[in-house]
Amino acid sequence: MTQSRQDKWGEASRDLAAFLDHAVGESGQSRRTIAAQTNINKDALRRILAGTRPATLQEALTILDACGHAPRTSLMLALAGYSQQTVDWQSSAVLQFLETFISELPAALDQALGERLLDVRPRWARGAAHRTAGLLSDHLAQLERQDEQSFAL
Repeated sequence: MTQSRQDKWGEASRDLAAFLDHAVGESGQSRRTIAAQTNINKDALRRILAGTRPATLQEALTILDACGHAPRTSLMLALAGYSQQTVDWQSSAVLQFLETFISELPAALDQALGERLLDVRPRWARGAAHRTAGLLSDHLAQLERQDEQSFAL
């Protein structure tokens, strides 16, 4: 592995450790409780959170789950560099929405596109993401209008 690749992996590992440490700190539970829930030795957990021992994928997922995060989505966002948004969204339903959305997306794409799925191009992803967000915004606006009309009666 080249030096720059090692640097990137090291930085990603430190970022993940900091994110996991923050998740544990914000969970309202002691490290001992998190260690017990995750079946990770408390010393190993301490080293993971300090960044001196890299977490395995399974360990990171179980730590996030024990902290009350949507584990797969939280980890995916943290690894993609959006750990602060994950922290900001933790108290809302956004992470659970994303967890379900991402889990359902492959089957929905397969069902909607069938054989045409192979024609999908990576460059369309950004536009599809913005279109999906726009559809959600329109849906929320419609729900708000319906609520206003219901209360007006």
